[in-house]
Amino acid sequence: MNTDLQQTIHELGPWFHNLHLPDGTQTAPDHFLGDFPSFKWDTLAPHLPEDLSGWRVLDIGCNAGFYCFQLARRGATVVGMDVDEHYLTQARWAAGQFGVNGSVEFRRMQVYDLAQCNESFDLVLFMGVFYHLRYPLLALDIVSQKVKRMMVFQTLTMPGEEVYPAPSDIGIYERDAMREPGWPHLAFIENRLAGDPTNWWAPNHAAVLAMMRSCGIRVTHTPGQEIYLCEPDPENPSCVSTWDREELLSATGQRNRQ
Repeated sequence: MNTDLQQTIHELGPWFHNLHLPDGTQTAPDHFLGDFPSFKWDTLAPHLPEDLSGWRVLDIGCNAGFYCFQLARRGATVVGMDVDEHYLTQARWAAGQFGVNGSVEFRRMQVYDLAQCNESFDLVLFMGVFYHLRYPLLALDIVSQKVKRMMVFQTLTMPGEEVYPAPSDIGIYERDAMREPGWPHLAFIENRLAGDPTNWWAPNHAAVLAMMRSCGIRVTHTPGQEIYLCEPDPENPSCVSTWDREELLSATGQRNRQ
């Protein structure tokens, strides 16, 4: 056992990602969720290209960089972003351990800051973040415009897989349809869920699909629970690229710069 390595891991803790370092040392072997997020990666990995050479990837809410390192191993150039400097410190240190400093960059950013960035990405990971946001659909509008090829979306959801067929319109006195199973809903969590005061929202499955469509994104596959593989839908552009763009520009502080 490398005692110096173990000491550094302890000093950088606590860890939310259980990274398996090159010598076999783990950063959080006693994680309360198990070998997290390796078990999620095992579900997702077969559905992503084995060779990501030439791909530019964004990992939103990258934490200690687990997914960044996996994607860098497949040849991608990766930007990992997080709001927590504690996790970014872990990620930068771990990048050195994995020898991927040249292909992975870490930035301290809020998801809304992406509105000010003139960058797009072949693959965007938007996992474990949506339900922590006070302004979730604004974030999804911003993120969806950064996706060139693929997006992996994961969120806490309400139970149920029902989907109510989306009507083109409903009358002002026909709102009982909103009570039907499978109508798109977001449950608002006023206080805490799992002890976390930042767990604000839990959409149902139908709401995830509907919000994606509204943002010009289509879901192509659901490889695991609460995991959605998505791509831009050129036949159904986002409303913010058409009639509602002024609202997005105003909400993101860009309107006066146009």
